[in-house]
Amino acid sequence: MMPDSVELQIPFTSLIDAITSLGLEDKLKLLELLEAQIADAEDDLLEQDPTVLAEVEEARRAYRTGEYQTIQDYIAIGLNKPHEL
Repeated sequence: MMPDSVELQIPFTSLIDAITSLGLEDKLKLLELLEAQIADAEDDLLEQDPTVLAEVEEARRAYRTGEYQTIQDYIAIGLNKPHEL
């Protein structure tokens, strides 16, 4: 049975050289891949952040108890306020 993956140890400078030699289309593909992986990693970090977790729990509590304002209400209130210049 073949292994599912192989881990390679590539020196960072060799990786930079390889990226530099890519054409524009391949660099754009690589950029998309990196941006997606970075976004996933940032999401994972946010999900573990105590401040974010506390804010999410507070929002859930407010929703359960009805202590929130709908976007429609927010817009209606904003439209009825006098505008300052």
